[in-house]
Amino acid sequence: MNPHRWLHNHSLKLLAIRDTPEAIAGGVAIGIFIGFTPLVGLKTALCILFAWLTRSNIIAAVIASAAHDILIPLMPVIFLWEYDVGYWLLSQPHHWPPPLTFRHGEEHFWRHWIKFFTNWKTFSAIGKPTLIGSVVCAAPISILTYVLTKILVVRHQRKKLRKAPLEPDNPS
Repeated sequence: MNPHRWLHNHSLKLLAIRDTPEAIAGGVAIGIFIGFTPLVGLKTALCILFAWLTRSNIIAAVIASAAHDILIPLMPVIFLWEYDVGYWLLSQPHHWPPPLTFRHGEEHFWRHWIKFFTNWKTFSAIGKPTLIGSVVCAAPISILTYVLTKILVVRHQRKKLRKAPLEPDNPS
């Protein structure tokens, strides 16, 4: 599948939503923000929850979270970047973390990942900095996404309003 066409189709779905530009842009920003978190299995539920709490458009949040999945091949690099930022923020005095090493060629690679997610000590050592780093890194991106989406939706709705035929007056 062509990623450009996939992204274009998702953006057209966003523009077809009938809601205020603020609600749509808020939903998109929430979807992008949640997309950057390492909470892989909870992303859709969190998008729905936060969009509902902020009265943003839930459909826009879910679509943006799904559109964020186009970055899946880059997510290990993004998670490592977020881990570095979170580790730096949590360390006193601030310093960068030692390099993480995962031996991908090892035959028991998946067993190490299962241990990572089931061992609370290991998960809190890596998961906490990654979660904090994801919040810090995703905030400016989601704010920029909010502004750009609001501009695009306002422009699209104005253009659509100009093209709509005028309703004939109702003679009564």
